Amino acid sequence: MNKNTVLIVDDTAANIRVLAGILSEEYEILIATSGKDALHLLEVEKVDLILLDIMMPEMDGYKVCKALKENPQTSKIPVIFVTALNSADAEIKGLHVGAVDFITKPFNNVVVQARVRTHIKLYEQSLLLEELARKDALTGIANRREYDERLAMEYNRAKRSRSELSLIMMDIDFFKKYNDTYGHGMGDECLRKVAKAINSLPKRVTDLFARYGGEEFMLILPETSQQQAYKIAQGIQKVVRILAIEHKASDVKSYITLSIGIASLYLGEDQTPLRLAKAVDDALYKAKENGRDQIFLEEI
Repeated sequence: MNKNTVLIVDDTAANIRVLAGILSEEYEILIATSGKDALHLLEVEKVDLILLDIMMPEMDGYKVCKALKENPQTSKIPVIFVTALNSADAEIKGLHVGAVDFITKPFNNVVVQARVRTHIKLYEQSLLLEELARKDALTGIANRREYDERLAMEYNRAKRSRSELSLIMMDIDFFKKYNDTYGHGMGDECLRKVAKAINSLPKRVTDLFARYGGEEFMLILPETSQQQAYKIAQGIQKVVRILAIEHKASDVKSYITLSIGIASLYLGEDQTPLRLAKAVDDALYKAKENGRDQIFLEEI
């Protein structure tokens, strides 16, 4: 079982040795001897808690904590201040910049272990709750909230790098008729099977497959051309057809099929996220209007 990681930030070697000695049996320990070193380290390392000395030269603990909380990548990591300042003003200032607790010198081994353990547990619980809040309860894939946030992030990234961003929008054909014929329980099972099949296809870390709502799904494809997106859409249609889920009420086939819309955009200064979202929605609409069970590419 992997250990949680604790970052100790202190310019005094003796303090580092003592804290590391108290915690090393239970946790992986990383060390930084200045605030700047800590911020650089956190660009490449994942940690679960930071023990941060207040009194450091150049950049004190308050400034480091403020910088951590202003960075979305590190803002949620719990910070415990390590200090010899045993005053209400010091604690108030620390809490104001985002610390979750204080450990005072000289160190009490039991207190250090208990507070670190407590705040790591709380951190893990908060991450789990956040993960659940971003997942669709029925299918287990990303939900609309996660899709909206990721699209905004990838849109801004594509705009900065002036790269291409593609969207694929999918809709299960005549799904209302499926529910009416087989019942909502079978409809839920159909959605789970379709989502699982599509999600099993190879994806990059930057790609996001999400349930958009009802029987609609979205796939965000950064740095992907329309031609590349089309090939991916073909693979999606194929894997869903292989499922061969019976759908006698469909006006297209006797099994579950998908209508798919694709839109791609080279993002420059004059583009907006709404334009891309509307284009992929229009593409899906045209795929349905043209007979369903097909892929339509919207030119922008």
